[in-house]
Amino acid sequence: MTTTTTVPRAATGARTAPRPDMVTYARLDLRRQLRDRMAMFFIVGLPTFMYLVFGLGSADAVGSGNVAMYIMISMACYGAVTATTGIAGSAATEQVMGWGRQLGLTPMRPLAFVAAKAGLAMVVAAMPVALIFAIGAATGARGTWSDWVLGAVIVWLGSALFAIYGLAVALVFRGTNAPGIASGFIVIMAFLGGLFTPISGVMLDIGRLTPLYGYAALAHYPLTDGWLPVDGRDPLWLPVANVLAWTVIFSLLAMWGVRRSRART
Repeated sequence: MTTTTTVPRAATGARTAPRPDMVTYARLDLRRQLRDRMAMFFIVGLPTFMYLVFGLGSADAVGSGNVAMYIMISMACYGAVTATTGIAGSAATEQVMGWGRQLGLTPMRPLAFVAAKAGLAMVVAAMPVALIFAIGAATGARGTWSDWVLGAVIVWLGSALFAIYGLAVALVFRGTNAPGIASGFIVIMAFLGGLFTPISGVMLDIGRLTPLYGYAALAHYPLTDGWLPVDGRDPLWLPVANVLAWTVIFSLLAMWGVRRSRART
């Protein structure tokens, strides 16, 4: 009579499949993002190029610094929101198109997926901010130490608002082209927000109601104390109210999109 002994799999030396976790997923997703040359061009390359074209050598005084500093902050804003909008929009689209169901077969929790994407968005958003600020420092952008520190922090942290925006657009439009739609609206909002050129009159009145205006105005505030490039001054409560209002609006749109998607399933 023969007996069979079951040998534990680990004892045979066979390797078990790796268990995906938040850090591993974020690292792989970051690598994938960095390999996307087109996306990285619009996030890092284009804002940097625009600073070099419009900001290089602009030494006229603005607030406690100069025009180069003002343009540097504007272009860093544009690069940071392009990053957070695109990554958050892609994350929502992945969920809508079925990638969420695939992740559901792994030990990775939905909260970990959201945290990994949020971390990725903020890491990538830091890239244009760091690069453009470094180039600005080397090419004549001038301001006080608080202009530099507060400007960089506000640009970086404030870009999180547009992660909510990208998520909301992707959940509302529900399609593979949703991140492109969100990024396209960013360009329009950048014009209305005065990132590309100073605005005045009716355009300024309209611009004050747009999301990028409040965000950029807050980022410029340590430098300008609210004084506008053309004429007039914004009190601090105006950009703060703008950012808070749009945070609520985008959050409500995102929640509505989630409920609509659940209702369809």
